[in-house]
Amino acid sequence: MNPILMTFIFLATLGTFAVVAKKRFDLLASGQAVNRFDRIPDRIKSVLTYAFYQKKMGYYEPVGTAHKFIFTGFIVLLLRSIILWGRAYSPTFNAFIFGPETWLGQGYEFIKDVVASLVVLGVSVFVYYRTVKPQKRMTLSTEGLVILGIIATMMLSDMLYDGAGMELNWRFRGGVAPGTIATIIAPFGTAHAGFSFHAPAGSAFRALVSGASDDTLARLAQAGFWTHATLVLVFLNILPFSKHFHILTAIPNVFFRDLEPAGRLRPLAANAEQLMEVVGAVSELEDPTKAPFGVARIEHFSWKSVLDFYTCTECGRCSDNCPAHTTGKVLSPKHLMLALRDHLYARQDELIGAEVPAPAEGIPAGANPIAIGAGSVVISPDIIHPDVLWACTSCRACEEQCPVMISYVDKIIDMRRNLVMVRGEFPHTLAKPFEAMEVNGNPWNLSRSDRGGWADGLGVKMMAEHPTAEVLYWVGCAASYDDRAKKIARSTAKLLQSAGIDFAILGEEESCTGDPARRAGNEFLFATLAETNAATLNGYKEQGGIRTIITACPHCFNTLKNEYPDFGAKFEVVHHADFLLGLVAQKKLKPTTPVKGKVAYHDSCYLGRYNDIYESPRKILSSIPGVELVEAEASKNKGLCCGAGGGQMWMEEQNSNRVNVKRTLQLLDTGATTIATACPFCMTMLTDGLKSQDKQDDIKQLDIAELLDQACTVAQPVLAAE
Repeated sequence: MNPILMTFIFLATLGTFAVVAKKRFDLLASGQAVNRFDRIPDRIKSVLTYAFYQKKMGYYEPVGTAHKFIFTGFIVLLLRSIILWGRAYSPTFNAFIFGPETWLGQGYEFIKDVVASLVVLGVSVFVYYRTVKPQKRMTLSTEGLVILGIIATMMLSDMLYDGAGMELNWRFRGGVAPGTIATIIAPFGTAHAGFSFHAPAGSAFRALVSGASDDTLARLAQAGFWTHATLVLVFLNILPFSKHFHILTAIPNVFFRDLEPAGRLRPLAANAEQLMEVVGAVSELEDPTKAPFGVARIEHFSWKSVLDFYTCTECGRCSDNCPAHTTGKVLSPKHLMLALRDHLYARQDELIGAEVPAPAEGIPAGANPIAIGAGSVVISPDIIHPDVLWACTSCRACEEQCPVMISYVDKIIDMRRNLVMVRGEFPHTLAKPFEAMEVNGNPWNLSRSDRGGWADGLGVKMMAEHPTAEVLYWVGCAASYDDRAKKIARSTAKLLQSAGIDFAILGEEESCTGDPARRAGNEFLFATLAETNAATLNGYKEQGGIRTIITACPHCFNTLKNEYPDFGAKFEVVHHADFLLGLVAQKKLKPTTPVKGKVAYHDSCYLGRYNDIYESPRKILSSIPGVELVEAEASKNKGLCCGAGGGQMWMEEQNSNRVNVKRTLQLLDTGATTIATACPFCMTMLTDGLKSQDKQDDIKQLDIAELLDQACTVAQPVLAAE
């Protein structure tokens, strides 16, 4: 017991931490405003699921289990640290509730010893993967080993304190102990011989030190006590300067995560007109990059983005699963995050002291304010090379794998928005698709009059002639114009007709949803297309039609479902996988004709990771007689992107190692004779992948609607390749 020493340690460590923590908080507060205090019950549920249960750590074993051990140790041992700090002032600090004679005290002692032992085991696993079998995805440094050493030392010192104290307590049971020893043994209650089941770890250490003298035991007990009591507070001060800052920020980061649909990007303005006014006002500034329109500078990120930077654990799971990174592109989500974090820290004092002037003249009410930040460093290209941003396929594999719920895609798109809208800097191959979407409503610049040509001979009605149709089939650009994808549209339409669904299409009235433009940073073009389409949809809704929209394109599906409500178009939007499965379940479609062959299904990113639709396509395939469904090693939420998302369909890849080829090879490894998709973009990319391997004549590439159409027809089907 030494209250003076303990008080000095408290003042020194907690005082130092308070100074550092305040700076980190002030830096956090310098970020742009964003509301993350809504939907509190949902946020609490997220914390329980992803922070405490650590759902995503299960993706990686045995590391995931080891991390759960350590996390649980911090939770359980926090109470132990408080008890030890209290004992520095009074040896019997915890006797009333957690005393050694109470069932609560003995129960906690047992749990504490078991958990502390598991923490040591977890530390051993991490040391193994850092030294014996190092992982390329991880940031391997001396710092990591030091931190692991500190954690293990905290656990072992606590066990040593218990072991030495228990042995001394036995030796002086019922007798008069010297002052120092009396203080040490006071918290241990009734002395027990041999092994104490309520203190297994302490008993093990007691056996190790049982041969030591009384003085040695006293010194060991004191060393264990003060090492644990002090090291916890020292560790607290290390955290803000290391990647282990996530120990403090992970739970808040999960709590404040974006609860909006994963497929929704934040609008930059209420409508296209207002957006154009903002762009005009920004362009009039002496230095347009100082305006937080999208993200040009570090101070343009929101406070939640800053919290993301704080929380990165440098585990590398994001980069390990990034299709761009794994095919040799310059994008590494982990290094992108670290570069932004390091730049943020380097400008800490400058950002904290910066003043934000009033919005610039000409900015309409409700639009983003023009805030002039300190400094002159533009993120791209000064910190991040533009190629890093343009390599992203927006597949969200990085976000799916991140155990602390860091978002990446929104940051990349925001930086693209600034490049495109403010500076007019983007890959030259995007110029024609941008112009084509603006002029003809599709990225290929084909005539609007040809948009409904795929339906010739099928008797499909147009909404213009059947305005009260409750079901709208949104065809999308690919299935309207691409000769191969047109077959998807025809199969889908025939299935709907066979099931007796009263549906219609828009034909020339349909325009691109704007997904490629928005993901490529052209927010104004997206907003223009969205407003036009929303007006068309709402017009038919007012006439009593369009209660449900179905589409075979996951990109159209995601945009219509998750982003068009921001533009006033609120409808039930269903992907054709879900809709067709419903028709099969209702026996309105009866797949009876065998379609023989091994079929591997490829998960579309915008259907799976964005909208959690994994099982419907598989259930459709499983309902078809003769289909043997096989899975690629990387499938469902770990499936590899085809490489078309994020505007990549119209961009040139940065190297010869193509994403679509890598994914095709993964699917071929299953031994499948047919590759099934539920996305026309994926179909195009995988068809090209098959051609690159000269497999286009041996392996079929079919949409799930085409396979179901074969199975539901009475005519002889085109069988999947044997």
